[in-house]
Amino acid sequence: MQVSTNHVTILDQEDLIVDVHAPAKTYYTTGSNAGSSINRLRSLSGHHRAFNMTDSVPQRKRRGSHDDKNKARKFLLDVKETQRILVEQEDTDGDFQITVNDLGPKTLSVGSADSGGYRKIEIRGTYMLSNLLQELALAEDYGRKHVVLDEARLNENPVDRLSRMIRHHFWDGLTRRIDAEGLERICLDPKNRSANHRPRIYVPYDEDKVFEYYQHVAKTKPYLGLEVERLPRQITPEYVQSINDRPGILSLALNKIKDVHTGEMKFCGVPFVVPGGRFNEMYGWDSYFEALGLLLDDRVDLAQGMVENFAYEIKHYGKILNANRSYYLTRSQPPFLTDMARQVYLKLQMSEDENKAWLRSVLQAAIKEYYTVWMAEPRLDPKTQLSRFRPDGKGIPPETEASHFDHVIQPYATRAGLTIDELMKRYNDGSHLEPELDEYFLHDRAVRESGHDTTYRYEGRCANLATIDLNSLLYKYETDLAEMITDYLDGDLVDYEGHPQDARIWHERAQLRKERINRYLWNQERGSYFDYDTVTETQSEYETVTAFWAMWARCASEDQAERMTRYALPKFEVMGGLVSGTAESRGVISLDRPNRQWDFPFGWAPHQILAWQGFENYGIIDVQQRLAYRWLYMITKSFVDFNGVVPEKYDVVSLTHKVQVEYGNVGVDFKYVPREGFGWMNASYQIGLSIITKQMRRALGTCTRPDIFFERSLARKHQESAGLQEQVMEAAKEITQNGQTTTAITVIVHHPEAFVQRETPTLSPENSTNDIASTAALMDCEEEEENDDAITPYDINSRSDYFNI
Repeated sequence: MQVSTNHVTILDQEDLIVDVHAPAKTYYTTGSNAGSSINRLRSLSGHHRAFNMTDSVPQRKRRGSHDDKNKARKFLLDVKETQRILVEQEDTDGDFQITVNDLGPKTLSVGSADSGGYRKIEIRGTYMLSNLLQELALAEDYGRKHVVLDEARLNENPVDRLSRMIRHHFWDGLTRRIDAEGLERICLDPKNRSANHRPRIYVPYDEDKVFEYYQHVAKTKPYLGLEVERLPRQITPEYVQSINDRPGILSLALNKIKDVHTGEMKFCGVPFVVPGGRFNEMYGWDSYFEALGLLLDDRVDLAQGMVENFAYEIKHYGKILNANRSYYLTRSQPPFLTDMARQVYLKLQMSEDENKAWLRSVLQAAIKEYYTVWMAEPRLDPKTQLSRFRPDGKGIPPETEASHFDHVIQPYATRAGLTIDELMKRYNDGSHLEPELDEYFLHDRAVRESGHDTTYRYEGRCANLATIDLNSLLYKYETDLAEMITDYLDGDLVDYEGHPQDARIWHERAQLRKERINRYLWNQERGSYFDYDTVTETQSEYETVTAFWAMWARCASEDQAERMTRYALPKFEVMGGLVSGTAESRGVISLDRPNRQWDFPFGWAPHQILAWQGFENYGIIDVQQRLAYRWLYMITKSFVDFNGVVPEKYDVVSLTHKVQVEYGNVGVDFKYVPREGFGWMNASYQIGLSIITKQMRRALGTCTRPDIFFERSLARKHQESAGLQEQVMEAAKEITQNGQTTTAITVIVHHPEAFVQRETPTLSPENSTNDIASTAALMDCEEEEENDDAITPYDINSRSDYFNI
């Protein structure tokens, strides 16, 4: 009898067939790698080596005189020894990774499994060798000293491999809980620069049971050294500043579950995903994009938990926080809760009544946040009635790098005859007053609340700006609430105070905001949206890619969307996708005026994801798919060339993750194997793959550059059209007896520009929407027998040397 599971097929009591691409926890613990299936190994030096007979290993079947050339190849490896030789030989720059920058021979001979390790096979190229290094590290995680490794895991299509790693490894690596089992991991804060590094948790003032629970954890797990503190009823900027020298994690939602061992009820933290690296807490807008990726990967429980944690934050901390650390208590981040709740609701598997009850509870929290945070001063501008990033706060943000503000503080310290550290201390304790610094840090806190820290777009004025991003998001809140009240909740929703919510009123609010956005933020001549300075009462000149958020929110009219595609898109579309802003808006860069990470030439996942959806909302699918391909190419290329790296951001102009900019790049420092990627970058990859066509995906698997791919697409379109025209001419000749009669005349008009062959697509206001000549329609021709320019993953070794570099 044959029984199939997700990754394992059980043929009988003894034999297992394991999917060669199964997650590591399955692949390295079952089948040939169960720990009892290998009885001897030839070492890489060629000397025979037997296993310790105390392992009680059954006899192997007698091996043949040679390997079957038609069989999929497998390698028999000593994990530690292979890893040692591989690193010594190939990791020439000593970063515990194998990349295109290493100068090793890029080849390694290993023993085949069918020959018991005697016959040698070469593994060649950066990609396969780096995959080998990663697989050895994963095997070691599961205690394997020797493994049988399928070659298919090493030469796997990189698109499939990265997507699989995100689904089965990265999300798990980024998952956290704030409970007895998860505290040790979540309390770690690489950003803590205070002298006090003891793990600490802050609990809302009215959460008595939760406070008692964490006190019990601290008592029963003394090795944690956990300090449990209760927050005051009113959380003021002064209080937040007073605890900056003893920062801690903020508690999130807990569920009560039955302990499987004792049968008693216990608290279990509601899970969430962190961005990764030094960002080891639940962030505001990061979580929305992560949730979209989780939902695509069928991790509904995690996405649901993140929504519930946001509702908890609003209820107990007054807002969705920048992140759940004590020094973030006065700051929020761009609001996405209503759409996040909608996307999760559509995937819930509870009963209809339970689903609706869940959605109501989340929307109640969203309504509270809408009124008390974004539609209240100081964030609400009383004149325009548009909203701004303008959080409360006192002093210098403590979570930044130690020298981050030195260039700002230095002139004031010099003038006061103090060192930088002395002035910072006195400024923070209030003994030294500097109104100019107060103004500077007002805007600095606003920049951090915007999520775009930092950019010249916001320098010295962020708190004064009614931004297109924030007001598009609030327009989406208003339309989401109106639609969900009607479409999902049968008109039945009340706020926390019991006031009924009327969908018509929420629609009216959205319409009023849209009118104000058009009045203050839209520029008809330039075909885009711009931030509005509520103090100077002028539009900003900075050209920002967040203008496309209006299309994501469906706030733009059809005409506005068309003008943005024609006039704005060419300014932001570069080889690797969409760039954050234009070079002209950023200005000249020098030693005294360095690059900012949210400016040109950098690109970020949230900008791509929202723009993709924005173009889809208006039926501009060819642009959506073209932009997605650019972004995915850049990620895939780095993944192949740099040992599986998935970083926080990219230079989308130069197509590199090796950026020289403030904060560096998160997600690039790992040993042997990436274990997390980066939260919203992981999500963008999975979302992008759901957008592109099958032919695009095949081209992506061979790292076909966007310019080459689009050029070939245009050429194929030209050939198809020429063939079609010839067929029409022949048919016309038959109908008209070779042109002798005029009973039927057909006139076919082609657009010549659709067949112009270019080295790279030229983007201009005149052709930006159609430059790729209806890529979406073109990509529908996907039969396997067609002579594709993009070769299939299994042709890599025979038809391309790319992966042997």
